[in-house]
Amino acid sequence: MSLFHALSVSASGLAAQRARAELLVENLANAETTRTPEGGPYRRKDAVFVSAPVESPFSSVFGALSERAGEGVEVGEVVVDSREPERRYVPGHPDADAEGYVAFPRVNPAEDLVDLLNAARSYQANVSAMTAVKDMIQRSLDLLR
Repeated sequence: MSLFHALSVSASGLAAQRARAELLVENLANAETTRTPEGGPYRRKDAVFVSAPVESPFSSVFGALSERAGEGVEVGEVVVDSREPERRYVPGHPDADAEGYVAFPRVNPAEDLVDLLNAARSYQANVSAMTAVKDMIQRSLDLLR
C-alpha cells in the first residue's frame, strides 16, 4: 500500500466518523422530542459501518503503477430504533394520551455522549495517521533533493 492509499483510507475513516457524530448529535438534540412530522416521538438513529474499497485520488495519474488501495470504511446504513417509545406519566403535556401518558424517544443521553466521545477520538486518530503519512511524504521529498 502506498502512502497516498494510506491517506485515502484515513480519509474514509474521517468521513465515517463525521457521519456517526452527526447522528449522535441529532439523537441528543431530539432526546425529548415527542412529536415529529412522521408522527409519534423521535426515533434514535445509529450508523453501521462496513468496509469498502478505497481508491487513491492519484490512481488515474499513475495508471497501471497504482495498485488497489485496500479497504476503508463507510456508513453502510443508518439503523432507526424500532422499539416501542418510553411512556411517561405527564398529564399536562400537549401530547399526552387520554390516560396522561406521553411517548418519549428511547434516547439515553449518557450513552450517546460516550459514543460521541468515542467518535471524536476515532476522528482524531485518523487525523494523527494522516499527519504521520504527510510527514513521511515530506521527508521522502527532502531525501530526493
